[in-house]
Amino acid sequence: MYRYSLRKRVAIAFAICVAVLSVLWGFAFFAAIRLTEDHVLQHQLQRAAQSYPDISTDLRGYDNVDNLPESLREWAQTNPAEGFYEFETEELHVAVLSTDNEQSRAFLVFDVAEIEAASSEDWWLLLVITGVVGTLGALGFGLGIVVMRKAVAPVAQLAKAVADIDPEKLSAEDHKRIESSRFGDDEVGLLAKTIEKTLERISAFVERERYFTSSASHELRTPITVITGALELLEQSDLSAADVKALDRVRRATLDMKTTIEMFLCLAREIDDGLYDEQFLVMPLVNQAIEQQRYLLSSKCIDVEIDALVKPKVCGHPQAFSIAVNNLVRNAFEHTLDEQGQITILIKEHELLITNQLSSETDERQAPTATSSQGYGLGLGIVQRLCERNGWSFSLLAADKRVVARLSW
Repeated sequence: MYRYSLRKRVAIAFAICVAVLSVLWGFAFFAAIRLTEDHVLQHQLQRAAQSYPDISTDLRGYDNVDNLPESLREWAQTNPAEGFYEFETEELHVAVLSTDNEQSRAFLVFDVAEIEAASSEDWWLLLVITGVVGTLGALGFGLGIVVMRKAVAPVAQLAKAVADIDPEKLSAEDHKRIESSRFGDDEVGLLAKTIEKTLERISAFVERERYFTSSASHELRTPITVITGALELLEQSDLSAADVKALDRVRRATLDMKTTIEMFLCLAREIDDGLYDEQFLVMPLVNQAIEQQRYLLSSKCIDVEIDALVKPKVCGHPQAFSIAVNNLVRNAFEHTLDEQGQITILIKEHELLITNQLSSETDERQAPTATSSQGYGLGLGIVQRLCERNGWSFSLLAADKRVVARLSW
């Protein structure tokens, strides 16, 4: 479409603009000179016509200083050098000439008092010239804009095409709009080709992500469902105390596996049917997490205190919030040793605080801080990502032999 590169097109456009403006300014100055010349001649003819038939002239020659106008005599007696002189007050232009007598000078006096325009005419002439200059300036500015827009039109076209593309909903029309062959073989075409390849990679990645999540959701949950059904059948059988304990361990492991699968699938989904704008209550999800993880405290003398100051609602993904709370509760239950005091869960209007005690200075040194939550439970990094996806914030602080997990919304 374009024969020259973007750099050459900009240079050519600038050169054309400068050339056109130079020609216009040249014509303007030429017109101003001719206008001034015509103006002076018109005044001379007008004065001659007024004195007709006795035509007087404003140009006179003098070979004697005493014959000069009175205002010039004192100056002429100083024996000025040859040349041209102007006396603005007297409105006289004087040329000093040499003669055969080296001791004397000849004077040519030109009286311009009747030729120069009046002050009002000067202002009108200045106004006309200013208007012409302003018009040329505006014309040059407009011409520059038009020429530069024409030169960078492919860049603007490419930017508009990219702005109209939704990366989450790529279509065949989007790929056609950004096709590199539409922009020529230059810098813009190279940029369009790079964007085109990037969009193709994004499309392939999104397609793989959708295929994986849809397949993994079925393939990973089916064995969990089968195991859960088998456990329910076993519970109806006559089991010994040892078998019951083993069955409980299998049930808990199955529940943990189910939670982990849901957690990773929740993070893997790019779009989740608008569930990120759902409103839900916090308290039921907290109670559910405590009941699911209470088995971790079965062999510990530890109380769990829930202090619900309010009953807040959260806007976001309920499953993501449930996974986050489950991870925080599980970490608190697992890392609190026997007889270390109670675990406190405080629910406020815009935040959830889970506090557990540390046993010793060693535990305190190994505990996480607000800037580093790695190593304190597998799910803390996942909790952080879930919060980022939903616009929540998560922090973990260890101080005064206790750990405080804070989830705010």
